[in-house]
Amino acid sequence: MSWWEDRVVPHITERSLGMEEVRRRRVRVCAGLRGRVLEIGFGSGHNVALYPDEVTEVRAVEPNDVGWRMAGRRVDQARTTIHRTGLDGQRLNEPAATFDCVLSTFTLCTIPDQRAALAEARRVLRPGGALHFLEHGLSPEPRVEIWQHRLEPLQRRFAGGCHLTRDHVADMTAAGFELTDLANEYLPGPAFTKPLGYLYLGTARAA
Repeated sequence: MSWWEDRVVPHITERSLGMEEVRRRRVRVCAGLRGRVLEIGFGSGHNVALYPDEVTEVRAVEPNDVGWRMAGRRVDQARTTIHRTGLDGQRLNEPAATFDCVLSTFTLCTIPDQRAALAEARRVLRPGGALHFLEHGLSPEPRVEIWQHRLEPLQRRFAGGCHLTRDHVADMTAAGFELTDLANEYLPGPAFTKPLGYLYLGTARAA
């Protein structure tokens, strides 16, 4: 992890992913979480205040120590127990079939091997468990997609390996998930922000 990724990117994501328009969508994706939850890419803990009362425990996968320290106050004030577990969503330090839900928000874009991470998420879910996701990715609009491919190399360098062109639905299906709910939309903003803000929000069941 470079100095930029280690020290700067956590502060960028704290601000950019803490906006009200993003928070509203976090509320939607956290609805229905229950029991034991594994959150991949915990970051600075933006989701903590949004966990439903039905959540009994959260295991947090977060590779960045700065981000984890930034989450400290939110973790301390959480209504449920939160423990950090491992640093890599591609290789989870948890037994199979032990979680009711997996939560991923703006995380899959930065994991080098997204399909490996999704396969791991499916492995740790109990039969019928749910993956709750809020991610940005590949747009269906050809003009926007062209710009996503053009901007992706710069985005990856600036934002800690973040990809703009991932098709999350295809990769979830390949990993053995069945989509149970999906909403696609752009984050509000001027047209030039479209390549950065095409969202995938929904749930998928471990088939």
